[in-house]
Amino acid sequence: MDRSLFLVTARQALDLASRPEVAAAWSAESACEGMTVGGLTHHLLKQVANVVLTLGAPAPGADVEVVDRHGHYARSAWVGAPLDDPGNVGVREGSDGAAAVGPDGVLAWGRDGIDRLTELLDAPGTPDVVAPPWLTWALPTDDFLATRLVELTVHGDDLAASVGLETPQYPGPVVATVLDVLTTVAVRRHGQTAVLRALSRPQRATGDVSAF
Repeated sequence: MDRSLFLVTARQALDLASRPEVAAAWSAESACEGMTVGGLTHHLLKQVANVVLTLGAPAPGADVEVVDRHGHYARSAWVGAPLDDPGNVGVREGSDGAAAVGPDGVLAWGRDGIDRLTELLDAPGTPDVVAPPWLTWALPTDDFLATRLVELTVHGDDLAASVGLETPQYPGPVVATVLDVLTTVAVRRHGQTAVLRALSRPQRATGDVSAF
């Protein structure tokens, strides 16, 4: 993966978060049911903070299993979990609570995160494998960045839809990476035929094939 494209996508997220329409709707419910626009904005920009945190975390021990991006989603309990799942509730409540500082505070935090991330990605010795502190497994760095691209693009669309803006148009390789993840998860959840038909033969489609 061209890691500079992660920075491009992160900056697109910050640009979207900085729009006046977002600040004006800060306390309103977002397109993500149960989460405010402010909470969604914080959750979007937190993906940058999560990368900064993970790149600075200790290297995984020899006993920690390393999985690729697809293995990560295969063992993530939140995939397909209902809206009222405790994990999902915790994300919404935590994000809304963090957004209570207001738009200026969240945006300043987001800008700082991108500055720190730029320094980390430009520095020599970026680890090949990382262990996100909130997981019990490790991932190759590029696969971990792919999981954060999913978050940035999916929630970027959520935020744009929440305030009536156009969804950012992401670089082609970023979209290809995200679609690789989403289609693989969708096939695991719904089966190969259901996804194939949804993408090519709507007259035979069997219904929802959402990855999440």
